[in-house]
Amino acid sequence: MLAALPFPTIDPVIFAVEIGDFTLALRWYAMAYILGIVIGWRMGVMIMNRPHLWRDGPPMTAPQAEDMLTWIILGIVVGGRLGYVLFYQPAYYLANPLEIPAIWQGGMSFHGGFLGVMAAVWWNARRYEAELGSVADALALCTPPGLLLGRIANFINAELWGRPSDVAWAVEFPGAAAQDCPGVEGICARHPSQLYEAGLEGLVLGAMLIWLAFFRGALKTPWRLTGLFFLGYGLARTVVEAFRQADPQYITEGNPLGHVIRLGEAGLTMGQVLSLPMVAIGIALLIWSRRRA
Repeated sequence: MLAALPFPTIDPVIFAVEIGDFTLALRWYAMAYILGIVIGWRMGVMIMNRPHLWRDGPPMTAPQAEDMLTWIILGIVVGGRLGYVLFYQPAYYLANPLEIPAIWQGGMSFHGGFLGVMAAVWWNARRYEAELGSVADALALCTPPGLLLGRIANFINAELWGRPSDVAWAVEFPGAAAQDCPGVEGICARHPSQLYEAGLEGLVLGAMLIWLAFFRGALKTPWRLTGLFFLGYGLARTVVEAFRQADPQYITEGNPLGHVIRLGEAGLTMGQVLSLPMVAIGIALLIWSRRRA
């Protein structure tokens, strides 16, 4: 490997304040969550205040959508953490259950957080007697900005990096990423898979959903945007997993790519196993919404 792009020197901590023996720090990762939630909240209020976007008017009032935000945040945090515990390291947390609430140590799962959010949406739609498909469509439209910011924060943290590569845009990540490149001589560069996900899950998927909602009347057909979100995210994550380094607990000497399902010399990573059902659900929702329309 002859060259690689240097990793940008961005401090993961935006600022830190010491108060006695305690240090209060704001990190880019936390800021990504905050900004993603705020942007999603404002988008949700905006579309609820535009009756012409909906078939029979918005499913909720703006105050009801704002009230639902509290439950969505709870679903993100609780679902994301429990998803990581159950999907990625169940044995470790079974042996160390007191560490499950320690989210400040890292470890959040998108798929778990997504399940938590869907539970919050279902509960609030039932509570307000709102059309569940329309509420889900609103959430699908508001989610990609948070995905974009979250993946950029992953890149700044130099975590969830890609597999070793010699492509022209490969990045020389610091820390453990630079020390774990078996069979690679010289500079250890990797795919910036976090940016691949930011582009596909955030920019591409988000732009497509906005265009369909505001210019093609997709919100008038319940479940259409939700189906497209399931399908788009599932496909994007499945593709990027081919360039992303698997979690270390799945990598062994005989399984260097970390496949949890082996298909001869190929296989599926945990991210793909969790994402492919989303593709199937997305297709089913699109077919159903089309038939209802």
